[in-house]
Amino acid sequence: MKTYGLLGQHLSHSHSPALHGLLGDYPYALIEKSPEELEGFLKQGDFEGLNVTIPYKKAVLPFMDELSPRAQATGSVNTILRREDGTLFGDNTDWEGFAYLLRELGQSPSGKKVLVLGSGGASQTVQAVLKELGARVTVISRRGPDHYGNLERHRDADWIINTTPVGMYPHNGEKPLQLEGFPSLSYAIDLIYNPLRTALLMEAEARGIPCQSGLPMLVAQAFTSSRLWGRTEKTEADLPALTRALQEGQENIILIGMPGSGKSTLARRAGEETGRPVYDSDEEFSEEEGLSPEQYIHQYGEDAFREKETKILARLGALSGAVIATGGGAVTRPENYPLLHQNGRIIWLRRPLSALDISAKPLFHRPDLTVLYEERKALYQSWADEAWDCE
Repeated sequence: MKTYGLLGQHLSHSHSPALHGLLGDYPYALIEKSPEELEGFLKQGDFEGLNVTIPYKKAVLPFMDELSPRAQATGSVNTILRREDGTLFGDNTDWEGFAYLLRELGQSPSGKKVLVLGSGGASQTVQAVLKELGARVTVISRRGPDHYGNLERHRDADWIINTTPVGMYPHNGEKPLQLEGFPSLSYAIDLIYNPLRTALLMEAEARGIPCQSGLPMLVAQAFTSSRLWGRTEKTEADLPALTRALQEGQENIILIGMPGSGKSTLARRAGEETGRPVYDSDEEFSEEEGLSPEQYIHQYGEDAFREKETKILARLGALSGAVIATGGGAVTRPENYPLLHQNGRIIWLRRPLSALDISAKPLFHRPDLTVLYEERKALYQSWADEAWDCE
């Protein structure tokens, strides 16, 4: 059987197998190789086609027997085809992926001053597409005339595009720069797609700046790769639906709401129906600390509990494709929102106060459940992507 896969160094949380499963019926594996193993694998490995990711998009060049014009122009290969005679053909389908992302945005970079963060293989491709479309491109890197130490000279930037891995899982929460220094910014793009919303994109959201992750680019380049290999019957018209399907599969379902609103029960039910792994932040806390949240609050106070809860939510929120039930007071700490929002669709379970099951729930040492609800109602509402009414 012909085999295909993604070649890289650290790939355990790649979305590529799920994506190629949507494109066609062919085996697709994650292939982790060290730099020392690269040459031997490319010359002797049992594969018909490969995608290539960090850090090998340039490193594979010497082993290609032929390069496509776009791979030649960018000096970067992200797709390999083993031809019938055994020779390796290197292509750059990231080009079409990024061009597709721009088409989907409905925004032209023509005449725009665009800061491209990073100078690696992905950056070379992005630069080439932008220049072909008439953008004024400035590359920001750690070295060279334009770097992170003199960003003030580029306050007039119209767009910022991150092509670096800064902020990619497992380094969620990191970002290459702050957006406050760019008053003219009208678009922010981050090619990272895990997490779905990086810290850079969430800052753009908070500032009202239109933004986009690299997920449409990932889908389009994978489609173009699969078409090169002759393994898909999909067309470009299918790509928006494929992008939605991939996002929905990778998004966490996050349940928020008052204690006793049924979050844990519904999470378990959703896990059983969808096959998703299920996590309950209160149960995770009890397992880590050996005390229930109520016991811990009684001994050490609510502030101490909330600090530990945030660490648990940071770990759970970085997951993909899970169902996560949160504690009723998780919304009381603003720093928890980006932890859950980065990969999650947040659902508020609204249940009448009279129907809440408050047995064995923490925080009910407070005098009035109605007061507690009124304190949190606006937070639940502002955090939620959806609200479900439960009887």
